[in-house]
Amino acid sequence: MKQLVAAFLAGLVFAGGLVLAGMTRPGKVFAFLDLTGDFDPSLAFVMGGGLLVYLVGFKAITRRGVPLLAPRFLVPTRRDIDGRLIVGSALFGIGWAIAGFCPGPALVAAGAGRFEALLFLPAMAAGMLAQRLFTRWLDRRVLSAHT
Repeated sequence: MKQLVAAFLAGLVFAGGLVLAGMTRPGKVFAFLDLTGDFDPSLAFVMGGGLLVYLVGFKAITRRGVPLLAPRFLVPTRRDIDGRLIVGSALFGIGWAIAGFCPGPALVAAGAGRFEALLFLPAMAAGMLAQRLFTRWLDRRVLSAHT
């Protein structure tokens, strides 16, 4: 129960930060991505601020040895850059540029009743499902090629 409460509170803080920074407004995102027009660099400061808080917090928290609400830290061990990561990152960026939303801000905007976000979320879910089906299909083809 403590983990659920902590996750809920962290989600509220994250959502509040997204709203305060304007990341739930597609127009603000489009202005950030428009390098040749009416460029607005403010979201770079938002992302940089988030990265700074993460770096400081991660160092401080991992010094504890054990998390407060879990038996161990779950830290990714993979450090390689493969084709799936590159293609997935490119598709994420294209989707962000087209819609002006990424998943977190879209959920917050949908919760606020923004029509664009309510349209975006089912499309995002369909994309996630398509990715899962494609990955399973691809994995089966790779496995069958090696046997």
